Amino acid sequence: MTIQESSAQLSRRAWLGKVSVPALTLAAAGMISAKVPENAAKSAIYDVRDYGAKGDGKTLDTAAIQAAIDACNAAQGGTVLIPAGVFMSGTLQLKSNITFYLSAGGKLLGSPKREDYTAGKGVPSGNGNIVFLYAVNAERLSIEGKGSIDGNGLAFYNGKGDNTGPGQKGIDGNFDRPHLLIFYQCTELRLHNTFLQASAYHCIRLLQCKQVYIDGIRIYNRVNKNNDGFHFSSCQYVHITNCDVQCQDDACALFGSNKFVTVTNCSFSTRWSIFRFGGGESQNIAVSNCLIYDTYGCPIKISAGRASIENFSFSNIIMKNVTGPIGIGFSGTSNNNQGNNPPAGKSFIRNISFNGIRASVVAVPVPHPDIHFELNFKEGEKNSCITLNAMDDCYLENISFTDVHVTYAGGGTLAQAGKHDVPKIAAEYFGVWDTAPGGPPAYGLYARNVKGLTLQNVRFELENDDSRPAIVFENVQDAAINGLSVQGSTSAPSLLRIVNSKDLLFTATRVLTPCQVLLSLEGPSNEGVQIDGGDLRKAIKQVAYSGGANENSLKLRT
Repeated sequence: MTIQESSAQLSRRAWLGKVSVPALTLAAAGMISAKVPENAAKSAIYDVRDYGAKGDGKTLDTAAIQAAIDACNAAQGGTVLIPAGVFMSGTLQLKSNITFYLSAGGKLLGSPKREDYTAGKGVPSGNGNIVFLYAVNAERLSIEGKGSIDGNGLAFYNGKGDNTGPGQKGIDGNFDRPHLLIFYQCTELRLHNTFLQASAYHCIRLLQCKQVYIDGIRIYNRVNKNNDGFHFSSCQYVHITNCDVQCQDDACALFGSNKFVTVTNCSFSTRWSIFRFGGGESQNIAVSNCLIYDTYGCPIKISAGRASIENFSFSNIIMKNVTGPIGIGFSGTSNNNQGNNPPAGKSFIRNISFNGIRASVVAVPVPHPDIHFELNFKEGEKNSCITLNAMDDCYLENISFTDVHVTYAGGGTLAQAGKHDVPKIAAEYFGVWDTAPGGPPAYGLYARNVKGLTLQNVRFELENDDSRPAIVFENVQDAAINGLSVQGSTSAPSLLRIVNSKDLLFTATRVLTPCQVLLSLEGPSNEGVQIDGGDLRKAIKQVAYSGGANENSLKLRT
């Protein structure tokens, strides 16, 4: 310690010695009292029973619960308590500065009667705005506690969905049913530790919200069609952690212009997709440390007509029993059926990375035993693969796969592997293959119109024989493939198929099981294809040329 530091320390001690303890205590008390509202003497807990709620599971407690919410908001904040009991209600409006707390034995149960619900005041009508709980322009709003919110959604099942899928445009769709939660233009929204279940429609819709913190939420939503988990539209600064989601439709849909979103330490299962993106300017999104299981319709799905999508990271993800498992489709033309405004400038999808992925892919989707209605499976979902699909003058740019290991069920046929025109469909990954001969022409990865593709330590394996190539590239430019390990089959025409692509470098490639041909090079526009080293011993033949392919376009060094 220097002399100057010692002097300074002594001077502080001397100063403190001259200040009496009562003076400090009064000063501290003054600081605290300045922050306490005038009505602090009153209880900050607004127990809904004090406002007339019965909690018997039969009486409609809407008016009493809303009265507690209104009183809490009028007092500039506090906690609205749902104590032990079953409190049945219709539409409720949450407001600023409120913690809506569900005790461990408390359940908020949705009324089974449609007349007990209204549209949220000020909530946009897209995908319907009938709702159980909602908030508009609220700040510092929380829903917390180990109790539950039950939407009683089975009471609203009529066999019809909203028909907002590709090409349906919502025609004759069922929108007259309540979402569980809708938040519109809310700021500093927190959802903690609560169990949400059985919505009649989407579970949680967040529209144009900012500073959203979701932690420890459990969702079980499998009683009705379009039973989404989280559904975001144009939100910013969203952080989802430690959640468990089992639903029937999209588990975490992000439409519109979502930015600065993180999802980590969560588990998901659904019939359709987990992370679904489409349209708008969706940028700067990171997903990590997640478990995905029993999911069909593609766990990670990016499908856009016109969009500005960039800077997505998916890392440390385990997928068990899925179809897909990754699908990116892009047409660059308007495909706006979600009510989102397409970007005004040039559209793009770029800078997407997949790191540390382990996946097992089933041959066909498997019905979930706890979904009571029949699910239709698409032809293109069978024998699925990773799909990167752009078209015409549009490209996917800078897509990377690092440390990715996928085990496929196999069973693909020669008809699938045959040379045929792949339809130009980008709305859904499986839509690309619905009109093809029973599915995709590759068992591992199909890529079309991709610039800047990187594969580093990627391994594709099979449980059963497959008569398709492991990888098909069509019009792929600037690709670096290092440490690729793939299983082959003597029934497949080739292990790798490259069509009209250029500037591809394969290094340290390993052929794990025998195959007839290592590489099928097709088309007159191939250029700068190099295979440099590796373990290629199990390929009976190195190269086959067709469709006007030139031998000068390939450099092979074994």
